[in-house]
Parts: sequence; C-alpha cells; structure tokens
Amino acid sequence: MNSTIPKTEKIKQKAIELGFTAIGISKTDFLEKESVLLQEWLNEGCQGEMAYMENHFEKRTDPRKLVENSKSVISVLYNYYNPNQQPENTYRISKYAYGRDYHFVVKEKLYLLFDYIKTLEPNVTGRIFVDSAPVMEKVWAAKSGLGWIGKNTNLLSKENGSFHFIGEIIIDLELEYDIAVKDLCGNCTKCIDACLTKALTPYKLDARKCISYLTIEKKGEISEEFKNKWNNWIFGCDICQDVCPWNSKSKLHNEKDFIPKPEISNYLNPDWGNLSKEKFDVIFKNSPLERTKFEGIKRNIKFLKNPELF
Repeated sequence: MNSTIPKTEKIKQKAIELGFTAIGISKTDFLEKESVLLQEWLNEGCQGEMAYMENHFEKRTDPRKLVENSKSVISVLYNYYNPNQQPENTYRISKYAYGRDYHFVVKEKLYLLFDYIKTLEPNVTGRIFVDSAPVMEKVWAAKSGLGWIGKNTNLLSKENGSFHFIGEIIIDLELEYDIAVKDLCGNCTKCIDACLTKALTPYKLDARKCISYLTIEKKGEISEEFKNKWNNWIFGCDICQDVCPWNSKSKLHNEKDFIPKPEISNYLNPDWGNLSKEKFDVIFKNSPLERTKFEGIKRNIKFLKNPELF
C-alpha cells in the first residue's frame, strides 16, 4: 500500500473533526485551461475596478510559483448557511456577512489543521490561504472533487450546495489526490434568469454588473443604469445561490461566530438609515461589512431608496 494513504486519511479525518464540511486534495500544477479563461475574462474588463485580479498572474495560475516546491493543494469547505432571514422589507445583507469575518474563523481552523499535519510530517512547509492571495480557490476545490463550478460561477456541491467558504493549505508534501466530479448543472438556468442586473451568462460573471461587486468593491458613484435593480441589497447578494436547486440541501451551520448579529436580525430600514459611524464601528467590528466601510453602506442605502435621509 502507498505509504501516503494513511497520512492522507488522517489529515482528512482531522479536518472533519475541526468542523470543515469537506476536504479534498489536488496535485499542484499549472492551470493551463483556467489560465486562458482568466486572461480572456481580464481582457474583457470583467474584473471592473478589482485591479488585484490582474496582479501575480503566474502565481495565480501556478501555485508552485506561490509556494516554492509545493506538491499538494489541500482544499476545505466551511459551511455558513443560515436559513433565518432578516426582517421583511429591510435592507439586505449577504448570509456570509451575518457574523464574524470568515477570514479569521476559517484561517484559525486551517492553522489548527496545519499544526496537525506537522505532527505527521515535522519538516513540512507551506502556506494557508482564505480568499486573501492570488489563489484560484474554486478551481482547486473543484479539482479536489469538492464540487463543480456552476453556471453562477460558484462551487456547487451535490451534498452541501454552495453556501460555504473555501480555504487552502498549499504544502510541499505529496499526498493521495482526489479526482474531479461531474458538472451537474444540466439544462438549469435559474441563477442566470434570476440575476437582477444580468451579470451572469453560463459559467461567466461580469463583475461590473454584479450586485455584490457594486455594493462592496465598486468605489465612488454607482451608475444610474442599476437603479431599482438591487432589491434592497446593501452588502453582497445571495440571489443566484438562493434560487439554485442544489441549495435545497443546505443545512444550518454549527459555527457560533456566524450567528447573526442582533442588528442584522432586527434592523429595519430606519435603523440602517440612522446608523452613525460610531455605531457602525462598534457593531460591525471584525465583520465583513468593514470591507465596504460605513461610507460604502451609506452610499448603497442612498442609491437604493432614501436620499432624504442624507
């Protein structure tokens, strides 16, 4: 028997014990097909103002240039699904932003997993990534058999849907590698049909039209072409995930740090409209909402419906 199999199984077992929904492993290699698609996407300007997507292209498409001598990409999923909705007719926040910033939560667990790997292989070296470096996370998760990249460009899992965060450990250790699974989107186009701003075409997202991009990444004023097309979203958007049939399998997460903040659970439009910077800084400390900042939230509210509040 290959001596790497027991080690691989131990790592996977530990990941599940730590609370990860799933784990898969791929051999590090140059992403030839994805490199071409990424370059085409960038050439079309679909990244909008996200200039960082253009940086470190070689590292983004070949993890061996990101982590020297790396041999394996360990990909994990971490569930954040919460079926509890905000009050009706209030400004909307994407589910992933209900609680503490996922970068902290998932990274902490990945460090624990990496520490465990070091007990199995003391000389191992590598790096941990959670949406914070030039890593094509969804691609590696798909290559590791954790799901397929669907028509809404999210990683879809037959068992767990798509409400999950993705993290990686890229290491210089050979392990047993998983195989990709079949694309099960079939003829379904519910995500494309439901997108309010027509940001989606099959397997492609034009970020410049995406509500998540417009509410978070976009700087300055928002084009009037999107007026009355946001459906009350002020941070992110879940529409293309909410309509996906595979998310009927989603289950409530077990992470206390993702429990919705009371303000998100209870705030009505006037509460959001009257939110001060001082309150924002206290309530949303270590929250994903810090990314768009108080000024961004206020801009989004103003763009939606309530210019008289400003």
